[in-house]
Amino acid sequence: KLLALLGYLLIWDFVGVFGSYRRSASRCTSIPRNMALCYDIGYTEMRLPNLLDHETMTEAIQQSSSWLPLLARECHPDARIFLCSLFAPICLDRVISPCRSLCEAVRGSCAPVMACYGYPWPEILNCNKFPEDHELCIASITNESTSSRRMPRASCRDCELEEPSSPKEILENFCTSDFAVKIRISRKNKTSAIADFDLDSKLEVLKHGPLLKTEAHPKLQQWLDLDATCVHNIMRGTNTGVYVISGDMQSGKIVVHKAYAWHKKNRNLQTAARRWKHYKCRKDLGFKKNPRS
Repeated sequence: KLLALLGYLLIWDFVGVFGSYRRSASRCTSIPRNMALCYDIGYTEMRLPNLLDHETMTEAIQQSSSWLPLLARECHPDARIFLCSLFAPICLDRVISPCRSLCEAVRGSCAPVMACYGYPWPEILNCNKFPEDHELCIASITNESTSSRRMPRASCRDCELEEPSSPKEILENFCTSDFAVKIRISRKNKTSAIADFDLDSKLEVLKHGPLLKTEAHPKLQQWLDLDATCVHNIMRGTNTGVYVISGDMQSGKIVVHKAYAWHKKNRNLQTAARRWKHYKCRKDLGFKKNPRS
């Protein structure tokens, strides 16, 4: 499920995680593109060993990738900054840790999401280990008291392939969704568990709503790269497939709620796709007369 890849983080055997940081042996190195969590974070060089005592870049990349599914849930706007301050600390004259308040803010929003799947906040990220705000540390960027961004609530439901009972069920789902798109997904390789899917250049937008046609492909590829759990649930171990997905746009990003496999046996889906062009959404659902706009 969502945090299956995070499970092993809870049994890491770190002794004095932050106190044992070896400054004398530390070195600066470029953040590689395949370190998806922290690449393009705003600085280009990081220190190794990092604040979690990862001595090699390979280890840092492997361990950091396990947090991508949680990050994809956008549980807190500063979650990436907090995690990268540990996995890829900025290369300055001295080591700078995240502030305790930053840790507490991220933990407050993200720990409930982890708890949905039976994982507590890891002891290695115990906020009491971090310095207080009056010390030199990385503070929270988001001012939660004045920010208009509502902190997301924990959701314990992952997207899965749907088995609709009728074309009408699919059509009504399209009505209640911001967008509906027919796409082809292919697996890049068989070894990586994170961000290893490609989106075919050809896609069919059934309903675009706020998902602009010119942005459809990059937004969908972003979803593939970040929402690893959802994609794995949809693919169910296959290497390629055609799907109709639907969902909403939230803060400029795609959130998929339902997915249907496109194949000959799925008559309900094929019928719904043909009827959608002329289908009228019920007014009591609060939708415009033109459901495809």
